[in-house]
Amino acid sequence: MSTETLPELTAEYPLTDAQVESYRTDGFVRLTQVASAREVAAFRPRIAAAVERLSTESRPLAERDSYGMAFLQVMNLWRHDPDVARFVMGSRFAGVAAHLLGVPRVRLYHDQALFKEPGGGYTPWHQDAMYWPLDGSRCLTMWMPLVDITPDHGGLAFATGSHVDGPLSDIGISDASEEHFDRLLPARGLLVDEPVSMRAGDASFHSGWTVHKALGNTSRQMREVMTVIWFADGLPVLEPANPAQANDLASWLPGLAPGDLAASPTNPVLGAD
Repeated sequence: MSTETLPELTAEYPLTDAQVESYRTDGFVRLTQVASAREVAAFRPRIAAAVERLSTESRPLAERDSYGMAFLQVMNLWRHDPDVARFVMGSRFAGVAAHLLGVPRVRLYHDQALFKEPGGGYTPWHQDAMYWPLDGSRCLTMWMPLVDITPDHGGLAFATGSHVDGPLSDIGISDASEEHFDRLLPARGLLVDEPVSMRAGDASFHSGWTVHKALGNTSRQMREVMTVIWFADGLPVLEPANPAQANDLASWLPGLAPGDLAASPTNPVLGAD
């Protein structure tokens, strides 16, 4: 299948008012069949091949730290593979993101494939926006499995309503962040929404400040997940609050400085008025 015959991913997804309200209240929402089985089947081998080609991880699981055991992570595949770019640029996905954020357009921050190997470890509690030099409340991530998964594959759990107070830690993804949020969530009365089974093409969308984690993969199958991160068009670049944000500024907002409009050539506008 050539790039020209891959699915367009342009048909609008029918979000309901209740789903939008759920996202804004809880900090996340799970949606069914944001991509159809046929569409996922077309893109999955292209994404998997790009991950295999671009991944630099060669260590056995036993030799990695908790972050390394959590998944094989490859970022900005769209810059390296036109077939993956067609998936990442899908206006259907960006349209959902814009609708949830309540804005006419979003910009791409970056994509990342998160493939959790059989026997792969848990992904500790964290907040994505701890890494981003942007207003995390105006950013969100789509997390879409490319294969049917159960919680045993490494499903995603969310701390309901944890996005409301913004940054709750400056600890990167690690055993330390797990310990921090294990203490903080019950202290704040934040309930955990446990992982669920998902079909290929289902997707969750979560806010930049939503605390979340993934279970380890105790199945015999690779958990193949593709994620895309967007932010509301018009955001300024913020002064990095930590070294991770400084690194992200250089990597995903190249050539920009604090105070600039977050609109580098690698952050195309997506979605429509």
